[in-house]
Amino acid sequence: MGRLDTPNAVIDLLERASRLLQSAFFAEGGMPPAQWQTLRYLARANRFSRTPTAIGLYLGATKGTVSQTILALVRKGLVRKDRSQPDGRSVFLRLTPRGEALLDSDPLRDVASALGTLPMQRRLELGEGLAGLIEAMLSKKGGRPFGQCASCRFFQKNGARSDADGPHRCGLLGVALNNDDSAKICVEHERAA
Repeated sequence: MGRLDTPNAVIDLLERASRLLQSAFFAEGGMPPAQWQTLRYLARANRFSRTPTAIGLYLGATKGTVSQTILALVRKGLVRKDRSQPDGRSVFLRLTPRGEALLDSDPLRDVASALGTLPMQRRLELGEGLAGLIEAMLSKKGGRPFGQCASCRFFQKNGARSDADGPHRCGLLGVALNNDDSAKICVEHERAA
C-alpha cells in the first residue's frame, strides 16, 4: 500500500474510498448520493435540525441542490414536509415510513460490514482521525460541526421542568428533550468543555 505518513498519501486513500462509496450508491437502485445522504441525515437529526437549511449546512450543499433533492424525495414519497406552528413559515422534514424502510437497504451496509472486520482499536482510531479531519476542515471554512445533543454544552441531563416531554433540556432552545432527541445530531451543537 505504500507510505501512509504524508498528507497526500492519506488524501489519495480518502479519495479512493470516496469513489468506492459513490459507486456503491449507483449499484443499488441508482438513487443519487445526495438523496441517500439526505435520508441518512434526516434519520440521524433531532427534530430541530430537520430543515432544508440544516441539511445544506451538514452536507455542504447549496440551497438549490438541497431544494431539488428534497423535492425529488417528496415526489418519491420518502420524505414529508411539515410547516411549523403557529406561523407556518418554517419547513420541517421527516422520513415517511417508506423512507425509513428504504434505509434498511442502504448501500452503505456493505461498508459498515467491511468496517466491522477491522479490530475495534483501528475503528476507533479511524473514527477519531476522520472526526478530527472534518472538524479542522469545517473550522477553516467556518462550517458547523453538528454533533449529538448529549455531548453539547447546552445539554442539561435530567434538566427538564417536567418529564412530560422528556427528562432532559436544551439550554439554548429552552425545550425538553427525550432520550431519542439526546442521541440525535443537532445543527446548534457546541462541544461541551
